[in-house]
Amino acid sequence: MAFEGLTEKLNAAFQKLKSRGRITESDVKDAMRAIRVALLEADVNFKVARDFIQKVSERAVGQNVLESLTPAQQVIKIVNEELVSLMGSQSAKIKMASSPPTVVMLCGLQGAGKTTNGAKLAGMYKTRENRRPLLVACDVYRPAAVEQLKVVGKKLDVPVFSIDGEKDPVKIAREAVSHAKAHGNDIVFLDTAGRLHIDEEMMDELKRIKAAVSPNEILFFVDAMTGQDAVNAAAAFDGALSVDGVFLTKLDGDARGGAALSVRAVTGKPIKFCGVGEKLDQIEAFHPDRMASRILGMGDMLSLIEKAQLDFDEKKALELEKKMRTQRLTLTDFYDQLVQMKKMGSLQDIMGMVPGLNAKALKNASVDEKQLSHVEAIILSMTVAERENPSIINYSRKKRIASGCGLKIEEINRLLKQFEAISKMTKQLSSMQKKPGRKFGGFNGPGGFKLPF
Repeated sequence: MAFEGLTEKLNAAFQKLKSRGRITESDVKDAMRAIRVALLEADVNFKVARDFIQKVSERAVGQNVLESLTPAQQVIKIVNEELVSLMGSQSAKIKMASSPPTVVMLCGLQGAGKTTNGAKLAGMYKTRENRRPLLVACDVYRPAAVEQLKVVGKKLDVPVFSIDGEKDPVKIAREAVSHAKAHGNDIVFLDTAGRLHIDEEMMDELKRIKAAVSPNEILFFVDAMTGQDAVNAAAAFDGALSVDGVFLTKLDGDARGGAALSVRAVTGKPIKFCGVGEKLDQIEAFHPDRMASRILGMGDMLSLIEKAQLDFDEKKALELEKKMRTQRLTLTDFYDQLVQMKKMGSLQDIMGMVPGLNAKALKNASVDEKQLSHVEAIILSMTVAERENPSIINYSRKKRIASGCGLKIEEINRLLKQFEAISKMTKQLSSMQKKPGRKFGGFNGPGGFKLPF
């Protein structure tokens, strides 16, 4: 996540406060100085960092805080509240038109990930909001831009409107809206052209598109990895077009995260969405309170639950629970749960959402994604009979499985031992369920989420 370095430095500052028990105004000032340096190193806008520290300091040196039983926790609470306020307090959505279609204009500098993430947004509204989106190829300059949109649109099963040979993006946008009205598309995403830098010609074109179709929403795409340059570009676009919101891309990258903390304060426009990975479903609505919690290393259980509910197959979860009740867990079930969990993203990201795991612990944690792939390869190299009844897997079968997946027999033995341990635990819990006064539980997490080992 983009805030890893910031999270670590903030927690170091808080730890110093916690170690003192009772704290003084001088202790708070030292902590604020460390937090200010951390914010600036994360590429947060200088004025934004200064104002943030001033607000936190004014609240943190109050009598109620310094004389409380847990002053350090009170300071952390204030920092959390001010972070939430800095990023917009409440989550914001796209404003829907009173009569469809809703027209959403996507703009941003070239390289910000506008085309791919704009398509992801259309896909999200299709699958999660039951909308009928239409993607529109208005970028007539960048080579293969139209084809790129068509490829991504096809993967997401979202139609793409384009006019072969047409060089006027204003005409394309206007005809696309008419097409949407005629074909029942209730939300239209206009993928406009980006540039490597802001220029008068670019802004004039965007203004003409805006005048032609009167979009209900103008979203500006910010590359989280470009820091202050992105924030300055957002301010320039807002001055010319009056954007309605920001889409923060590449938030999963090795970035310092300053754009997320600065763009709302500099432009006054809310961050509405963020891209958190390369996969086409790795997009989230932006929640300032949840993001503040992640930045402070407090996890984000709500997003983890939502992710599990979206990615887990409820039917399979119920079937697994039934098998666990009857003590009939198989390696096929084990494999199904592994596939379900992989849909949620990397284990490092999932662990980052769990409260109580601080940045240092996550950094030192050994999360071997390859090991999960090895488990998957081993199970896929087994016959149906072997998956359903692992006890039949003797040495010769292990040799065949090892040859099929390209791994050593030791790894197959390790997996079988893990599965045997889980099977024993399942039997114990199932037996507890059968005893009077016991209730079956402990298997189901959010959305049927069950770790495979």
